[in-house]
Amino acid sequence: MSGLGIREAWRPFNQEAISELSAVLGVYEIGNSTGETLRIGYAGGRSLFGLRSELVDLLNASVPDGCCFRVECNMQYMSRWKELLMDHVARHGSIPPLNPPEDATNIGQLGQRVRGEQL
Repeated sequence: MSGLGIREAWRPFNQEAISELSAVLGVYEIGNSTGETLRIGYAGGRSLFGLRSELVDLLNASVPDGCCFRVECNMQYMSRWKELLMDHVARHGSIPPLNPPEDATNIGQLGQRVRGEQL
C-alpha cells in the first residue's frame, strides 16, 4: 500500500462532526464502517463554505448510513484529488463506487515507485 492516502483519522459522518470543520479548501474521503473508501472528492473555489458545505451536501444526498469521513486541507485540491484517485485505482483497479464515472477520465497512472513496487 502506498503512503499517498489522507492520514487524518476517520470521523463519524454526521452533522455534528461536519460542523466542526473550517470553511477551507481541500480533499475528502467518505468511507464505510470498515474504512473502505466509497468516495473521494474535493472542495474547491466554487464551494461556498469549503469542505464543510461539500460534506453537508453529501450528507443530505445518497451517502449510506454508518459512514465516516476524513479531510485534508490543501490549496492544491485538484492535483491532490487526482493523486488520491490514482492511488485508489492503483490499489483497487477502479475509482471508488460513489464517485461518478467521469471522475475516472484524465487521472493518469502512478509509477512503480509511488505504488511501492520494486523496479
